[in-house]
Amino acid sequence: MPLVLLVFLPPVTDIFALCDIVRRTSLAIHSYLRSGHPEKVYENALVHRLAKQGIRADQQFPIAIYDEDGTKLGHYAADLLVEGVLIIELKACQTLTQEHTAQLFGYLRGSKLQHGMLINFGAAKIQLQKLIL
Repeated sequence: MPLVLLVFLPPVTDIFALCDIVRRTSLAIHSYLRSGHPEKVYENALVHRLAKQGIRADQQFPIAIYDEDGTKLGHYAADLLVEGVLIIELKACQTLTQEHTAQLFGYLRGSKLQHGMLINFGAAKIQLQKLIL
């Protein structure tokens, strides 16, 4: 019978350590795939590589937006929610813009989370931004 080694990694509790793992993983993905793929390819790659490190990432995570009286106004779908604490918005474009930053801040306000990352795989050199609400 073959020997099976199970490795249980403790959950990453430090948000900055988690962001560093996401950053290093994104750099490795960009180094391998380079630019030129659709956003979904990078999303799938990041989820796959984070899972290999024991980190949970939920894709297309729904975020409901409510009016002040509690009426649901609509919803967003954030690209990734990592470990329930970090929203990641991925792009595959020439450069990040203020609209991309505003989009992520909207996700943070709607989700009531504080930490987000914007990652652009579409440029020749990867662009990463860490945002705190």
